[in-house]
Amino acid sequence: MTEYVPRLVDALVADLMATAPAIMLTGPRATGKTTTGLRHVVDAARLDRPGEAAAFLADPDVALAARSTPLLIDEWHVVPGVLGAVKRAVDADPRPGRYLITGSVRADLDEQTCPGTGRLVRVPVWPLTQRELGQRASGPGLLDRVMADGLDAVVDPSDPPDLSGYLHAAVAGGLPHAALSPDPAFRRRWYASYLEQVVTRDAEGVGAGRDPVRLRRYLDVLAETTAGLPTDTTLVEAGGINVRTAAAYDRLLQALGVLDVVPAWSANRLKRLTQRGKRYLTDGGLVAAALRTDAPSLLRDGALMGPILDTFVAAQVRAEASASDAMPRLYHLRDRDGHEIDLLLDYGRRGQLAIQVKATSAPTRHDARHLIWLRERLPTLRAGLVLHTGPRVYQLSDTIAAVPIAALWS
Repeated sequence: MTEYVPRLVDALVADLMATAPAIMLTGPRATGKTTTGLRHVVDAARLDRPGEAAAFLADPDVALAARSTPLLIDEWHVVPGVLGAVKRAVDADPRPGRYLITGSVRADLDEQTCPGTGRLVRVPVWPLTQRELGQRASGPGLLDRVMADGLDAVVDPSDPPDLSGYLHAAVAGGLPHAALSPDPAFRRRWYASYLEQVVTRDAEGVGAGRDPVRLRRYLDVLAETTAGLPTDTTLVEAGGINVRTAAAYDRLLQALGVLDVVPAWSANRLKRLTQRGKRYLTDGGLVAAALRTDAPSLLRDGALMGPILDTFVAAQVRAEASASDAMPRLYHLRDRDGHEIDLLLDYGRRGQLAIQVKATSAPTRHDARHLIWLRERLPTLRAGLVLHTGPRVYQLSDTIAAVPIAALWS
C-alpha cells in the first residue's frame, strides 16, 4: 500500500473541519481527493459502491442520519439527492466538521444538481506539487513567505535540478497514480489513458454529445499553446471547429480541471492592457501526453521548452494559492506595447507578487525588464521573482530577485 503523501490542503481542511459543518473537495479527476478526505473522517459512504448507494437512493436523509460523523461522502454525484440531505442536516444541526464531500467535477455542468451554496465550503485539490512530492507540505510556501518578509525569505535551494531535471519533473506530472510511479513508460501510458477518458467517457458523461475526434484535436491545440494567449480565431481555425463549439469545449475542460484560464489583471494605473485570459493545461503530464513528447525531445525544441516550464511553475503556484490562508488571486498581465508578466498573485490590500519564468540558468536585469517596468508603475507590488533553472538566488534590484524554480519547494 502506497504511503500517504501529505497535501498542501491538509492543514486548511483540518481548520475548516473545526469551523464549517460541510466541506466539498473539488478538482480534476484522480488528484487524490478521496485519499485526502479519508484522513479527516471517522466514517465513509462510498457511493460508487452499489450496496452503499442503494440506501442513499432509497432515502438519503435516513441513510445520512445513520452514519457516524465526521463522514466522508465520496462520489456524491452518483446519488445527487445526497446534497439535499446534507443541506437539510446542516440546517437542522450546524455543528462543525460533520461532512466532507468529494465527487466528480463533471457534476458542476449539471444544472439539476444542488450546488450547496451557503452550506458547503469548497476546497480545490490540484495535482501533486514538487513540495508535496518532497514531503514538505507543512507550513507556508515561498510565495506567502515573500509577501510576509520580502526577498529575505528566499534562500538557495539544496540540490536543485538543472534544466533537464526540471523538464523531466514537468512531463512526469502531478496526478498521483502516475507521479508516484518510478516508471516513465507507465506514466506516459497512464496519462494517455487519462486523456482518452476525458475525450470519450467524461465528455459523454455530461450529455453533451460531443465528437471525441474534434474534442481531442482541440485539446491537442490547447497543449500546443499552453501558457499562451491564443486568439479565439487561432483556436477555432487550428481545432477545425466553430466559436460556439470552442466555447462549449472550454467550459467542459475547465469543469474537468484540465484547462485553467488565468484572467488578465487590470488596474487604473496601467493602460493598454489585454483582456484575454492565459490558457494552461493544468498538468505537465497532460501536455506531454497530448503532444506525445518527453524531456529529451523538449530539450531539442526551444519553442515548447518555455511554455512547458511556465505550465510546470503555474501548477506549483496554483496549488499554493488555493491552500494559502491569504487566498491570493492568480492573474497574468500583458499590454499592447509588449510588456508581459507570466503570473501575478494579488493579495488584496497586502499588495501583489509578480513572477517571470525563464528557461535560463543565469537571468540578467534584461530578463527582469518587464518586472522593473511594472514596479515603476505599481507601488503596491511587493516583489518580483524571475524564476530560473540555475542554482542560486541573487538580487536584480531592491525588490526583484532571480530565484531558482526549486526554491518553490525547498
